[in-house]
Amino acid sequence: MTSTGSVPGVRGAAAGRRMGVGLMYGLWRPRVLGAWRVPASGPAILAVNHSHILDGPMLMGTAPRPVHFLIKKEAFVGPLDPFLRGIGQIEVDRDTTDRGAVLSALGVLERGGVLGIFPEGTRGEGDFASLRSGLAYFAVRSGAPVVPVAVLGSNDRPGRLAKALPALRSRIDVVFGDPFHAGDGSGRRTRSALDEATVRIQRRLTDHLADARRRASR
Repeated sequence: MTSTGSVPGVRGAAAGRRMGVGLMYGLWRPRVLGAWRVPASGPAILAVNHSHILDGPMLMGTAPRPVHFLIKKEAFVGPLDPFLRGIGQIEVDRDTTDRGAVLSALGVLERGGVLGIFPEGTRGEGDFASLRSGLAYFAVRSGAPVVPVAVLGSNDRPGRLAKALPALRSRIDVVFGDPFHAGDGSGRRTRSALDEATVRIQRRLTDHLADARRRASR
């Protein structure tokens, strides 16, 4: 996929959502707040904080629409490779400018689909403290609204990259924020425009995370 830039299938992502619903609600107790904020149709980008490997599957199982995630190529190994491709996920090489992944992701948005991105690039504290420029590029290039999403409770041990899964049947909050446009309205796609968009995105995401923690009492 990374070499051809092919657009992942809609049916695959829909099947992935059905599996996510069954697994996430079967093993844990997701509490979803503000899902109505995700546009019911048309392109959208879900920008998710990332502190645990469960965050992606949890969002796939709780989002109101099927989601195509950009996932690091290291995850596409063994039986996970055909499985992830089969449910419409996009392989990306984070060590280079992966043109195929970029084209695939833009294709999802051009088709009116939902793209999921971890703007921090990798698992960390999940606080949006350091954002890569990829989210700004996709948002400005496509014009799609960005929906901030906070997953809370997947990793309740600050300072640790927890490998263990949360306790079964424990509550995990998924809080969706108000969609916004990252560009300044000028249509510029220069490096400075993307840098400015990244600053705007980071401010909106950190504000949403603080609000989500208040609403979820975490």
